[in-house]
Amino acid sequence: MRSPLLVTASLCVALAGCSTLDALNPFSSSGPKMAELQPIQAGAEARVAWSEGVGKSEDYTFVPATVGSSVYAAARDGTIVRLDDGQQVWRIKVDQTLSGGVGADGRMLVVGTMKGEVLALSTIDGSLLWKARASSEVVAPPLVSSSLVIVRSVDHRLVAYDPLEGKRKWIYQRPSTPLSLRVTAAPILVERYVFAGFPGGKLIAVSAENGAPLWEGTVALPKGATELDRVADVTSAPVIDGRLICAVAFQGRISCFDLANGSLVWSRDISSAAGLSIDSRYVYVSDDKGAVHALDKASGAGLWKQDKLFLRQLTAPLPLRNMVVVADVKGVLHFLSRDDGSFVARLSTDGSAVRAPLQRLGNNVLAQTTGGRVLAIEAQ
Repeated sequence: MRSPLLVTASLCVALAGCSTLDALNPFSSSGPKMAELQPIQAGAEARVAWSEGVGKSEDYTFVPATVGSSVYAAARDGTIVRLDDGQQVWRIKVDQTLSGGVGADGRMLVVGTMKGEVLALSTIDGSLLWKARASSEVVAPPLVSSSLVIVRSVDHRLVAYDPLEGKRKWIYQRPSTPLSLRVTAAPILVERYVFAGFPGGKLIAVSAENGAPLWEGTVALPKGATELDRVADVTSAPVIDGRLICAVAFQGRISCFDLANGSLVWSRDISSAAGLSIDSRYVYVSDDKGAVHALDKASGAGLWKQDKLFLRQLTAPLPLRNMVVVADVKGVLHFLSRDDGSFVARLSTDGSAVRAPLQRLGNNVLAQTTGGRVLAIEAQ
């Protein structure tokens, strides 16, 4: 099944495709059709501030990394570029096919390969700093900090490396489930906690020092008669605001927990593989049918819902000043009013899907398309 909801199992792995699951793919040709875009009454203007070709993602998801005004982006063929304010500083091509990236800080950037290799490169010129081995293919961007590099592999292991030499410091692993969705979201590091979502609807906090589990939150419980029905995986990155951490599961719900001890604050039934975001007032989520929801951060109560993007395979929402931005499978960015979810602007890119989560780059939106372009987009 070739879609953002790519299911893997012991006999149906990687990107080979699973014919027995094609009929169950909501985005296949025999399923419901995505909504056609209707004209909008624009209340803002969106335009491309700069755009640069990097290389195609193919069936993988490559997430650009931002450090200040610098952007690091990668492509399937091994191309990696550094862009400062949209201008190319360097471009290299490693001699391996890439499958995951990019993670970066001011000193180095890290990418992963199909063969489970982890490559750490200098941000100054792209030269190789060190190379390490993960347990399997790496499709999620590594987490890079001054104290740790944490890599998630497709077998759902978290491995922490020393950022100076690449030596392994610890490993965390959970039991696998018969079917699971491929996770292309990096773990999150906050103080002494490392947070990541797992199959079976679990949000896990482990110690950054040694990988020991600290607490486990149940985002959603698997339910149903078949293994496919029981897929309830947390595939996107959790989001944090103060003491609140929230995550969402496919075929499950959105749940928010106390950051310190994992106690449940509130939950609500919404299925999403794309993910969610949070600001000072709301939690935003794109559900699997293409609706964007704004929920009250304190209680989870619904505040508004934009449902005119049916099955357009949206990214997670990105709050941006008085707007919320999502991108879709056709490379279109939709700017919604933060107050009521109405459309205020729209911008088309190269016509290929945007799978990578949108990011802030100063006052702009940063997007990478599967067709190979990295764009900074401003709206006002």
